[in-house]
Amino acid sequence: MHERIVEVEPWAVTATRLDGSAIRLLESLTSTANGHFGMRGNFEEGYGGDTHPGTYVAGVWFPDRTRVGWWKNGYPEYFGKVINATNVIAIDLAVDGEKVDLHTGSFNDFRMRLDLRNGLLTRTFDYAVGTARVRVSFERFLSIATPELCLQRVRVTALTDGVAVTATPRLDGDVHNLDSNYNERFWQETARATGAVDLLSLRTVENPFGTPRFTVTTGMRATATGLEAAEVIDQPWQVGRSFAGTLAAGTTAEISKTTALVTTRDIDFPAHAEAVASLLEAADGASFDDHLAAHSARWEERWRRCEVRIDGDAEAQQGIAFNLFHLLSTYYGEDTRLNIGPKGFTGEKYGGATYWDTEAYLVPLYLAVAAPEVAEGLLTYRHRQLPEAQHNARQQGLAGALYPMVTFTGVECHNEWEITFEEIHRNGAIAFAIFNHARYTGDRRYLEGPGLEVLVEISRFWADRVHFSERRGQWMLHGVTGPNEYENNVNNNWYTNYIAAWVLRFTSETLAAVGAGRAEELTVTPDEQARWDEIASGMYLPHDDELGINVQHDTFLDKDLRPVAELPAEQRPLNQKWSWDRILRSPYIKQADVLQGMYLFEEDFTPEELRRNFDFYEPLTVHESSLSPSIHSVIAARIGQPDKAVDLYRRTARLDLDNYNNDTEDGLHITSMSGSWLAIVQGFAGMRVDDQGLSLRPFCPDGWDGYSFTVGIRGSVVGVRVTRGGTELSLIDGVPLTVRVDGEPVEVGPLEASVC
Repeated sequence: MHERIVEVEPWAVTATRLDGSAIRLLESLTSTANGHFGMRGNFEEGYGGDTHPGTYVAGVWFPDRTRVGWWKNGYPEYFGKVINATNVIAIDLAVDGEKVDLHTGSFNDFRMRLDLRNGLLTRTFDYAVGTARVRVSFERFLSIATPELCLQRVRVTALTDGVAVTATPRLDGDVHNLDSNYNERFWQETARATGAVDLLSLRTVENPFGTPRFTVTTGMRATATGLEAAEVIDQPWQVGRSFAGTLAAGTTAEISKTTALVTTRDIDFPAHAEAVASLLEAADGASFDDHLAAHSARWEERWRRCEVRIDGDAEAQQGIAFNLFHLLSTYYGEDTRLNIGPKGFTGEKYGGATYWDTEAYLVPLYLAVAAPEVAEGLLTYRHRQLPEAQHNARQQGLAGALYPMVTFTGVECHNEWEITFEEIHRNGAIAFAIFNHARYTGDRRYLEGPGLEVLVEISRFWADRVHFSERRGQWMLHGVTGPNEYENNVNNNWYTNYIAAWVLRFTSETLAAVGAGRAEELTVTPDEQARWDEIASGMYLPHDDELGINVQHDTFLDKDLRPVAELPAEQRPLNQKWSWDRILRSPYIKQADVLQGMYLFEEDFTPEELRRNFDFYEPLTVHESSLSPSIHSVIAARIGQPDKAVDLYRRTARLDLDNYNNDTEDGLHITSMSGSWLAIVQGFAGMRVDDQGLSLRPFCPDGWDGYSFTVGIRGSVVGVRVTRGGTELSLIDGVPLTVRVDGEPVEVGPLEASVC
């Protein structure tokens, strides 16, 4: 069952009704960010009902001590989590002495709108206190032209005569994490000042683990027209100032607030006050509208490179626009120290850290829609953390490198054993991203340089983690969790075994290609390489000849295999209705597992093999991972099931907009948002990249008039337009190239579009 609280429009998210039971959902859907910091769609004036206030700063986190009843060797010492930072948007309002609060007050004509072209968030409503009536308008955006800045404008118009209005813009450091233990604080106040700049500095509290402490400094300047300066706010955890006055009917007061935010990730603390003052002084040289214009122009540059347009289906268009907007708001490659957390800047669930989602789902998108250095930055992030990955492996008594399931620094910081140390397939996703980068760009320099260092250490891990079964005469991996987290501690998960063997083989092939000198540099001996080859060729891969399928793990077919269609609707989502024991014993699959591997290595399988496995596993899949529908959509398109592909596209594209999994109130599913792009580009358009270059197998879904997108590939940017009448290709930038469409070569040059 899904829930829709916003209207369907192609390039905006608009709510015209305020449902007190869905405030957190609305806050998630109207989140904004600019890569440097971000926040949920919280109300500036506050909200007295159920709400999840949240402002999050890129790269700022805290190591919360792991608490488990039975400690085991190898457990991470702490759980890393993103922490709620200073509330920079606070602007209290009072009308005739009463605080404006949409939870308790009287209001109408509510409207909240997030413009997906530029991230401008607006909110308007009429508010009444006794006989006094006002019209209130809020506007705010986080600049991508100057990422340290948040700009706000508030207008209060009197609808009756003699309305007393007070506005109090402030910085509020009295914040807590929703998931904190016993409401503990992660911050201590370090500095507070008022004057030309109202300034508040918070530093993370001490921790016993030696991880960095962060200081975040925010500074604001606020002005008002139609109101007079009243008092200065200077108290623990709070700075700001208030403006007050009485408005005649038809007159408007306007409050402008500009906030700058800097951290010790970039600037040493002694220089924070000067840095904030400098940013605000420079910002004073332009109006709110001027800043918005510069910010919007930058957004249009991003959209020109990655926009997807769908004609004839507003719901589908809104879904892809919403997802791309949030991805580009979260990460655009400006800071290679950063990665992408599952919730981005929209919530605290999953700790806000980096998962394997990046390599499996996001690298393919950024390879196609951004400059080459953006995707390479994501690979560099992992290479930089190779020593920490080696530490993780040693913690388990193993060789090589085990990349973390969850991390801020490269050290594992997630404390669910069955996920953290059994879901080791993420090592394979990181290796595949290195391969995919080289294949896509046609440039092997990263692969043969830093990438090969990572591949060698991951291969050493796999070679130590496997064991040889004398009974079967094959290599095996026991005690693992595959992508399907609704099964833990299984033996011979097909996906894990397959990708482990592939990594060993690919690493060996790459070493052979670069020559013995590079192998010596990496201390890889011929005997070690020969062992990798032996394991890769002798890996056990569960298969059932009668069904003609790859078997998810050794005992999967012994389960009570009943399709999802037999489940009563009221029992889903399973993770909110069933015990964990019942889920683990069931045949139901959280996300693509065998199909994940067949998606990554499609060229290894015939269309008939894909079809048999899809027809067996898809009916057992509940898609309760946000990562699941897109993979199934791409495969459905490939095997000639377009209706199924479109249905699954809608689920991935509108997962948050329609709250499919009943969990969007915790924050958006940022790292799965690339799934809507994958479903369109790899699914409906059939885009693939191999050694020969770019190929397409396009179709136009029923109900769509057409769709278009751009793809950057090996120095060129190609525009693709698919309609019911055919496919049109154009060269937007770069050198001419040949694209295979339905197997036939099409020359794409600079002079005119190529129609096929």
